[in-house]
Amino acid sequence: MRIDKDQSLVLVVDIQEKLLPHIENKEVLVHKTVTLVKGIRALGIPYIAARQYPQGLGDTILELRPYFNSYCDKMTFSCCGNEALMAELHGTGRKKIIIAGIEAHICVLQTVIDLSASGFLPIVVTDAIGSRNGHDYKMALKRMEYEGAILTTVESVLFELCYQAGTEEFKTISRLVK
Repeated sequence: MRIDKDQSLVLVVDIQEKLLPHIENKEVLVHKTVTLVKGIRALGIPYIAARQYPQGLGDTILELRPYFNSYCDKMTFSCCGNEALMAELHGTGRKKIIIAGIEAHICVLQTVIDLSASGFLPIVVTDAIGSRNGHDYKMALKRMEYEGAILTTVESVLFELCYQAGTEEFKTISRLVK
């Protein structure tokens, strides 16, 4: 199964000011997520950001804010508990949901489970998700795979979405991953 740009959408889950400081390898996660968002923008792929209870957990981190005009705010751990977000996903007709975010073992995992149950194919970008500790992260990846998610990395998914060399999109992606 190929991840193609015409059937894909990116969902960034809860990368917020008060959560991020507690995440292992947060610098890598931020860098990889920004790279992912820049890459999918260059490819013309739609993307959505969700925030968990922003009144308590803060806004999306400063590094990502320039890329989002609006957010789907939620109280449920799963993004699928937000009716507006689900309506937007269904409205696009895209079935492959590429996921970045935190925390891997809570909101990302529950979103993956619910997306899969709703007929979507979750594609989890493993270097753009994180948890407070490595054990929770590793267990979340196992559970996500068990639930039908495809695991990938930022560089891998961007080049797969790009599909071929020699295009302007390829040149942009190549610069981003260096």
